[in-house]
Amino acid sequence: MASKKKTQNIYASAAASAQKFERHQQEIQQKISLRKADNRFALLVSGGAVALALILQLAYFGFGPGKTTATPEAQTNSDLVPAAALSESREWTGSMTVGGKKLEISLDGAAAPQAVANFLSLSSKSFYTDVSCHRLTTSGIFVLQCGDPNGDGTGGPGYNWGPIENAPTDDLYKEGYLAMARRGGDGSSMGSQFFIVYKDSPIPSDEAGGYTVFGKINKGLSGLSKIIKAGTEDGSADGKPAIETKLGSITLK
Repeated sequence: MASKKKTQNIYASAAASAQKFERHQQEIQQKISLRKADNRFALLVSGGAVALALILQLAYFGFGPGKTTATPEAQTNSDLVPAAALSESREWTGSMTVGGKKLEISLDGAAAPQAVANFLSLSSKSFYTDVSCHRLTTSGIFVLQCGDPNGDGTGGPGYNWGPIENAPTDDLYKEGYLAMARRGGDGSSMGSQFFIVYKDSPIPSDEAGGYTVFGKINKGLSGLSKIIKAGTEDGSADGKPAIETKLGSITLK
């Protein structure tokens, strides 16, 4: 059993990591605000008021575990979001290639039907093929985040969805978990981005709750050790992996 001092150190480290996540979220929001401002200006000049409304409706935000002071907005899933029934409320098994390594995975369609339906739909369309894993965290919180076609934390499939499903009640995300990334404070901001937990991580819930755990890696996680040991490009505890890492084929049945 871990000593009390060691446990306190783990959670202190997690708290520090959560603060770093928050700073990361703020940077992403600043980027998006600038993009929105540019879009509004261009559309207003061209008289495209209707197009502006559409862009605002489908605007996609940066994602990642962490807190924010933003107020969550109520949202109803659009028709673009795959129906939860696609998950068949059952377990799906198969494999996912990450950084050239084959990982055996299973998805829990009973506990997280909307998340599994979304992942199945995007995978069947080869959405994830050659998409990068753009974020690696190596202190307190240990995750590899993937699934953003923009490669910078701002991209997605063109829609957002919710609600949060199957989040751990104790905020402990165990090694091998597959969980959906989202904007801090907004449980209806999930899209295509997800994170792989490569080591047990206490990730504090925010005002919207925790993070949807939709599956797990059953075998092959050690194949990512080279990527993890190499750390980030800038040597920080939260950044782009030093080794370029892309998603490959995903098969599920």
